[in-house]
Amino acid sequence: MKQRTRTQMKLLRLNPSYPKEYNMIRLSLVALALASGISLSGTSSASAAPAVCSPIGGVGIPNFFAEGEGNPIIISAALTGSVQNAAGKITAQRETATGLEMDMEHYFGRDDGGAFQTKDIGILTAVPGKPGRFMIEITYDIQDGTSRGTLKGANGSFNSYGLVDLRDPNNMQGLVRYSGKVCQ
Repeated sequence: MKQRTRTQMKLLRLNPSYPKEYNMIRLSLVALALASGISLSGTSSASAAPAVCSPIGGVGIPNFFAEGEGNPIIISAALTGSVQNAAGKITAQRETATGLEMDMEHYFGRDDGGAFQTKDIGILTAVPGKPGRFMIEITYDIQDGTSRGTLKGANGSFNSYGLVDLRDPNNMQGLVRYSGKVCQ
């Protein structure tokens, strides 16, 4: 340990016989080497540039299509904002003390060819006095390896909240606001 400390001290010593500019460059190089070592510690040599995160947000108008007993409910939605269309399915549904909980999958797309897939949990809270109507909150988690086009490499999660009307199995619909951030 003492030998290492002496070596480090030798690197930092300035030689008075050299010109002042040489010693300043030497100090700068030592500082740069130390800073590089600190910033690279714990990272692999194949690490990529830091992720750039962008806000995502807008409004969705989903329609739900029941495909019969034992089949997933299909979701199709027009969106405004960061993405322009979405499709999905409800893969499982459970009753809770306050309404329903749903396992969902969504596929989002943009006009520029970017797309990604999410796996989600939807929490539906019954609206008192309004049978078949629910407040809905969904957390969308972008799945690794599912993004493509201009959104290739996208990751992150975002949320939505809104209202859905599930009274008529032939006319289930809703309105949601989504927001969050997506990183690439």
